[in-house]
Amino acid sequence: MGKTRVLVVDDEESLCEILKFNLEKAGYAVDTALSAEEALTMYLTDYHLILLDVMMGEISGFQMADILKKKKETAHIPIIFCTAKDTEDDTVYGLQLGADDYISKPFSIREVLARIEAVLRRNTRPVSEQPAENIRQYESLKLDTTSKRASLGGRDVSLTKTEFEILWLLLQSPGRVYSRDSLLRTVWPDDVLVTDRTVDVHIARMRKKIAPYDKHIVTRLGYGYCFEG
Repeated sequence: MGKTRVLVVDDEESLCEILKFNLEKAGYAVDTALSAEEALTMYLTDYHLILLDVMMGEISGFQMADILKKKKETAHIPIIFCTAKDTEDDTVYGLQLGADDYISKPFSIREVLARIEAVLRRNTRPVSEQPAENIRQYESLKLDTTSKRASLGGRDVSLTKTEFEILWLLLQSPGRVYSRDSLLRTVWPDDVLVTDRTVDVHIARMRKKIAPYDKHIVTRLGYGYCFEG
């Protein structure tokens, strides 16, 4: 199973970078969004917890939380508000929206980590990192055979049909080495004449598209390819 995934939504880019650095250092997989509008375009069901600022652009953190809590697929995701709006009324309103906690700025990283750990302990409901049969996922890299969609951090990745099928096969059995012959037999139709070099070219192109996860597709000289977690 991959790391616990946290989404930080705040219009202060420097704060996002600080939180991302420290949370990743603590072992979390972290993505950031600089507005609620940006966050709402992402695959939010991939996240175990959202750190959400209140005072942002056209859609406030309160409004975003309200949107998430009204949708069945995102209602279970824990939300912690991180904001300078620290009046009692604001705190009460945030909690009434369904937020799990409320941290007032300025805050220490130790406090943020402690609050996250406490909220995650209270929320044990499994999320999409425990994939359905039509899903293959490693951290923020995700393939869905139902929609034929590949995504990275919630953003679409434009894989060709062949690239998609190769990556699906490699993700299906992490650590297993697939020879070029086995990839040819599995991915390419019998009536198509291809060579070992064709496999190499497709994997090279795919690696470029899925960076930084390209390093997980490992070449075993003389044997083939595998996906290493």
